[in-house]
This record gives sequence, structure tokens and C-alpha cells, in this order.
Amino acid sequence: MATDAPPPPGGTGTSPAQPTTESFVQVQESTEFGELRRTYRSFAFPLTVAFIAWYLLYVLLSNYAGGFMGTKVFGNINVALVFGLAQFATTFLIAWFYSRHAAVKLDPKAEAIKSRMEADV
Repeated sequence: MATDAPPPPGGTGTSPAQPTTESFVQVQESTEFGELRRTYRSFAFPLTVAFIAWYLLYVLLSNYAGGFMGTKVFGNINVALVFGLAQFATTFLIAWFYSRHAAVKLDPKAEAIKSRMEADV
């Protein structure tokens, strides 16, 4: 859907200078960037694998262990419902945990690299 609104002010010809391709390659090959990547991967990959395993366990138990999943915990609440709600809880917990991890460990390193690249332009 097209609009007749004018472009935002300052949108033409006022963008900051961009680093060169060589600058990006140089930063990518730096030890500092490698450390940032390692820090991210050492957090994200194990947690992703753990969550996928937890999710698959839930699916497999739901399919092949109906008796266990149907076990009443209290009232009309059974193991399947508890595990299902735990899926939501772990999703939000992982998101919160990653947010903290990124703010403390990743963002300062990334900001330092970004500042240095912008200063070199």
C-alpha cells in the first residue's frame, strides 16, 4: 500500500560513512571478534541442544508413555499438563537468562568492536 507521506527528514545523503569491506574482514579475523563469537556459541549452542532434547522428550513421552503422562499429580492435573506448562516456563527462563548473559558478556564486547570500527571510518 503506497502512501503520499514525504520521507522522514534527514533521510537523503546524511547517512554516516560506512566501514570498508576490508575493515569488516579485518575485524572478523581479529582475536577479539573470535572471543565474542566463542562466548556467544558457548552459551547458545548447549542451551539450544538442551531445550530441543527437553522438547523431544516431552513429545516422545506424550506419544509412547501415555500411562505415565496420564498420571494424576493432583485433581485433574496430570504429568502431561505439568510438562507442557514447563515448556512455556523454560522458554521464558531461557530468554531471560540469555538477555542477562548478552547484557553482561556480549554487548560490552560488541559495543567495543563497533565503536572502534566507527572511529576508524
